[in-house]
Amino acid sequence: MKISDIRPEVYEMAARVQKRIKPSFEKIDSVAEENTRRVMEAFQNNRVADACFAGTTGYGYDDLGRETLDKIYAEVFGTEAALVRIGFVNGTHALTAAMFALAKPGDTILAATGMPYDTLRTAIGINGPVHGSLKFYGINYAQVDMTNDGEPDYKAIAAAASRPEISAVMVQRSRGYADRKALSSEEIGRICRIVKDVNPNAKLMVDNCYGEFTETLEPSHLGADIIAGSLIKNPGGGLAPTGGYIAGTRELVEKAATRLTTPGIGGECGSSLGNNRLLFQGLFMAPHVVAQALKTAVFCAGMMEELGLESSPRVEDERYDIIQMVKLGSPENMRRFCLGIQAGAPVDSYVTPEPWAMPGYDCPVIMAAGSFIQGSSIELSADGPMREPYIAYMQGGLTYESGKLGIMMAVSAMLEQK
Repeated sequence: MKISDIRPEVYEMAARVQKRIKPSFEKIDSVAEENTRRVMEAFQNNRVADACFAGTTGYGYDDLGRETLDKIYAEVFGTEAALVRIGFVNGTHALTAAMFALAKPGDTILAATGMPYDTLRTAIGINGPVHGSLKFYGINYAQVDMTNDGEPDYKAIAAAASRPEISAVMVQRSRGYADRKALSSEEIGRICRIVKDVNPNAKLMVDNCYGEFTETLEPSHLGADIIAGSLIKNPGGGLAPTGGYIAGTRELVEKAATRLTTPGIGGECGSSLGNNRLLFQGLFMAPHVVAQALKTAVFCAGMMEELGLESSPRVEDERYDIIQMVKLGSPENMRRFCLGIQAGAPVDSYVTPEPWAMPGYDCPVIMAAGSFIQGSSIELSADGPMREPYIAYMQGGLTYESGKLGIMMAVSAMLEQK
């Protein structure tokens, strides 16, 4: 399947949707402009120069670029400190390091937004005390589910967080593989205030994956003690080749750094291996690239509505992450949707996605991702577990124009089976 195979009726459908979504695009552009201003100010305040782009090897001592980028991330996210490293293999790795900074054996971490994302469950030890998990080291886990309406259960959070053994509360900003909405920074701020009222010593951690730069404020501006995410999602701007970040209080960031490396070394080591330029440029591009991904998601919502499929968020809804959830209803629809997304990619467009047992997941997952960076979620991709009700989670799009074509390919692929 190629771009030239997009059906004429899909072009007609896209033209109708394009007219509907213009007001949403204006809001997205406004947010991107404000976030770009904040990033630009941080670059200027921290005197970014060509010398910052030189890489280090070996131990990585005196890496000017690495140290400057940490300061920029801290300023952008409104925190005391940050740890931006290619040594984080993914977002789960960064989040796990942050969680270990929050608790000691005997403490309990409370998940305030229901079951965490699939890959974190093994790291926490929800599925058993796997060697090296939090549970393995005697750190306990508790959970407050979302309400039936998909909202945070603020009353239940207050009751659970007040228990003396709770050392930290974890919030997942994005929906992950759950049928729930993403949370706004303001909603997360409300959780922070509630927790601090009932347990002033508890720390607030936010899984910020997929949410960076979708609003003009981040959870760390509104009370979160520590946030973490992946550089091959929003903040890497499609240019970062790997890595993750943690931002928060100086004490917690340093504790997380000792988990990434080792006690006594912390964030002082870690060579950048010539990647600094890409990390700086990726962050510079991030507000614009996130806007492109959001526009692609809005277009996807409009196209799914044209097909009569349930999709969330809807075209007119506010967006707090880059994910578009589509209920496809059948395994064949799931396969065809992902086939179209893959066929609309610039890389590996000829590949047919098939479900497989991905590490960290409890059922087969189908994933369409023809990306320049392997597994990059800021590039157009779609994935989801092969289980009822067969929900695909579409995200990314380095440019709206290419993302739009990918969605049109997906719709054409779905129409082919009818």
